[in-house]
This record gives sequence, C-alpha cells and structure tokens, in this order.
Amino acid sequence: MTSELSGSGILPGACQKLQSRKSKLLLAMLGPLVILATLAYAAKQYTPPRIYNAKTYPARDEHPMEKITVAGDPYDLQEKEEAAFHLKYKENGFLPILLVISNDGDAPISVLNLKIEYVTGTRKAKLLPATEDDLYRRFSHLERRGDEPSRNPTPIPLPRKGPKTGVSAEGRDEFQASMFKAKAVEPHENQAGFVFFDVEGISQPLAGSHLYVSGLKDNNGQELMYFEIPMEKYLTYQPVK
Repeated sequence: MTSELSGSGILPGACQKLQSRKSKLLLAMLGPLVILATLAYAAKQYTPPRIYNAKTYPARDEHPMEKITVAGDPYDLQEKEEAAFHLKYKENGFLPILLVISNDGDAPISVLNLKIEYVTGTRKAKLLPATEDDLYRRFSHLERRGDEPSRNPTPIPLPRKGPKTGVSAEGRDEFQASMFKAKAVEPHENQAGFVFFDVEGISQPLAGSHLYVSGLKDNNGQELMYFEIPMEKYLTYQPVK
C-alpha cells in the first residue's frame, strides 16, 4: 500500500529535510528579533553608577577616629541624571542624592537604623527621603480617578479595571533597585544607593543645604556621632587641573 507522501511524489526522507530547512529558516529569522528584544530589555534595566570611596566626593563628612566617611553626591544636572536613570526625577520635583558610606576600619558597621534628613538652606525645611510609594504616586498619571459614576446602564454591577498609570515595570524596578538599602558596611568596603527628596517648589534646593546622616553603629552596637554633609561643598567644588 502506497503512503500518502509517496503518492504525492515526496519521499519521507525528503519531507524531513524540507521540515528541517523550514525550522532552520524560522530560527534564522527569529534569532535577530530575540537578540534585539533582549538588548532592548537590558537597556531599560537600571545600572548603578560606579562607586568610589566617600573621601573622593566633594560633599562629605569624615570621622577619622572611627574611619568612616559619608558623602552625598547630588544628581541635579540633566546630563548627570540621564546617565544614571531612565526616569526624569528632576522634572517631577525630586532631587536624587547618591549616598556613599565608606568603612576604612577593620570592623563592620551597621546601618540598619540609618536616619537621613535634608535641611534646605532657603526655607530651612526638613525633608525626609521619599519612599517608593511617594515616587510611584508622583510619577503615576491616572487616566481616571476611579470614583466617577458608573456608566453601566444595566442594574448588574460590572467589575472595574484598576487605574492605568504612567509608571512602567522598568520604572518600578528602578525605584527599588536604585534606593539605598544596605544593612551593613564591611571593613574596607563602600555601600551606596540613592535617596530622593521632594524639592518641588524650591528654586535652589542645594544652596546652603545640609544632609544629616545618623544611626550608624559600630561592631559593639555603639551609635556613632551623626554626619553633617554641607551641599555647598558640591556647588563650590573645582576639580584639580
């Protein structure tokens, strides 16, 4: 009995080769698309800036006895912000500051109870770092409030969809990945991350301002003296030529 493939003039072996060629052709066509999609996703992922010892930053406070230095590096310029982030924080009223803690001692320090406060020079306002929820609310653009009267003409209530926002999944990942979340700083190591302050309505948020950092504890659980970082040092810094 002749098979259907034999009757059509195509031998089974030839059919397999044809299928194999089609599969290879499909893979060749999809390969570049997969690579482009992977590169596009990687390009959207947050990459932290390179970190140096806190002593190398203009705005810093060093405690020589404890061998601990804390620095604050503001990302106030557009080109500086664009090099570090995908989202536009300055445009949305936030001042990102890279907090760097360097431990040049021989014992670890704890930053579990870290407290950060930003005191502006113009209004003497005391600002606390924004939370992820604060950032999410500011960056979200609701298309509907969600409390409008229902337009459903039927007496049966229909489920409502959640509010659409302008924060992408990559944006939410950036919030989480960029924030300072270290719990300890090991000997001769640096820990860094961003803190974001809501400076909307403040024309010169850096002039005369100070960043206060406290809650650091040594290996014996003894709290260290607070660190006071004048932002004026950042504004007046002139690189050595």
